[in-house]
Amino acid sequence: MRILLWHVHGSWTDAFVHGRHEYLLPALPGGGPWGLGRGGRDWPPSARELGPEELADAEVDLVLLQRPEEREAAARLLGRTPGRDVPAVYVEHNTPRGDVPDSVHPLADQRDIPLVHVTHFNRLMWDSGSAPAEVIEHGIRDPGPLYTGEIPRLAFVGNEPVRRWRVTGADLLAEFARTSPIDVFGMGAEDLQKATGLGSDRLRVLGDLPRCQLHRLMARRRIYLHPVRWTSLGLSLLEAMHLAMPVLALAATEAGRAVPPDAGTVSADPGELAAAAGRLLAEPEEAAAMGRAGRAFALERYGLERFLRDWDELLDSLLPAASARTERTCHSTGSPGAAPRHREGEARWTSR
Repeated sequence: MRILLWHVHGSWTDAFVHGRHEYLLPALPGGGPWGLGRGGRDWPPSARELGPEELADAEVDLVLLQRPEEREAAARLLGRTPGRDVPAVYVEHNTPRGDVPDSVHPLADQRDIPLVHVTHFNRLMWDSGSAPAEVIEHGIRDPGPLYTGEIPRLAFVGNEPVRRWRVTGADLLAEFARTSPIDVFGMGAEDLQKATGLGSDRLRVLGDLPRCQLHRLMARRRIYLHPVRWTSLGLSLLEAMHLAMPVLALAATEAGRAVPPDAGTVSADPGELAAAAGRLLAEPEEAAAMGRAGRAFALERYGLERFLRDWDELLDSLLPAASARTERTCHSTGSPGAAPRHREGEARWTSR
């Protein structure tokens, strides 16, 4: 199957493009949100970068949408409307913002495009109306049991923690740092020491690193800290569990489902998490045992094979329905290719 999708969420796409299909990734010379292509990732050759002219003539079997604007952008690019002329599925990566739990999903009450949530919490909190909605939980490539825990510090991975202050739980770091020093990884964390008022002895910013280097350095820290208040489910948490790190997680969104009791501590009380951190820093053997339990759980629930199998079942189910729609269209119009190609001078890519 040839699947058109934009490179929006790197960690999720990393897992998805390791399936058995061909993945067509829009690429522009300047990259950006509408043309990132592979983004320099170590993905298989089946994940192909195509420019606008190439995609306009490409045979696309299915469009995977991840942003509301993409349906219109794909229609301009392909000359076919996703969900009507070509099968489509919409992946909702994010928790709703604003009037929760009454947030209405942009694709609510339409039945042409299945809506797939990446967590059960997302499906619960979004009002999807009568749109067909289901859950395909995350899966990640296994980095291996790299955990050593030799450095008695907490590891925290978060992008732009200063700008996304309370969302990422960055405001809680000072409370943890009083008893447990923290190493922070991720983009846009340069001003975090200033924002928290912590010195380098209590909080160090190690920056945005390549995947393999990040995993090695995370695994040397004693504990993984997940203080995020409002996220779908941070994939760095699942990566830490695959690494066999013990985890401390704020009891918010999907964390309670993702972290079993023997893999760490999940609590809505930051003080309880801070106390657990102090104990594990002093008990490396207990920390290692928790990490092993977490890894076993993560491999079963969030393994790559399960993720790709679930997606294949859904994708395969969409093709018969699409064939039936095409046959009905042929009988009614007499032309199976009725959708027009792009008109001369028409904008073909970027979303308006």
